[in-house]
Amino acid sequence: MSKRAIVVVDIQNEYFPQGKFPLVGIEQATVNAAKVIAAAREKGDAVIHIRHEMPTPDAPIFVPGTDGVQINEAVKPAQGEPVIVKNYANSFRDTPLRQLLDEKGVQEVVVVGAMSHMCVDATVRAAVDFGYKATTIHDACATRDLEFEGTAVPAAQVHAALMAALAFMYGEVIDTATWLSR
Repeated sequence: MSKRAIVVVDIQNEYFPQGKFPLVGIEQATVNAAKVIAAAREKGDAVIHIRHEMPTPDAPIFVPGTDGVQINEAVKPAQGEPVIVKNYANSFRDTPLRQLLDEKGVQEVVVVGAMSHMCVDATVRAAVDFGYKATTIHDACATRDLEFEGTAVPAAQVHAALMAALAFMYGEVIDTATWLSR
């Protein structure tokens, strides 16, 4: 049995053009995530899906019970793959993710998903803090333009800065083709 799990973070309809919170590059990131998921299934790796929902029904986005919170069809879970619902950026916070990984004997997590600067970041850092080896597939993640004190920060820069920070101390950050070639 594999000691690795693919953690698919929040690739949900809300982030696509028809959703309420579209991300830059979400379509290509999802294509790449689907490749990683397919290869993981072939290798016998665990695939665990994370789905974000806001804790209140009056939230502006990720409202429970709406199409926006549904996992996108391109990466939908296969029969028997767990889906963990979370209410915070960190996929481990107040969820059974750590317990599930430990029950499966997982030692390494491979993270794909959205948003690079929020839930991907928080999940990778928590995974490493809990002692898992982490790999982030950077071109299977997406984010959005941000603004800080009047300065616009394009999504590509947000993504690059975040991936550089993860690569600095929180594990390997590679592209889909490199991961697939292993």
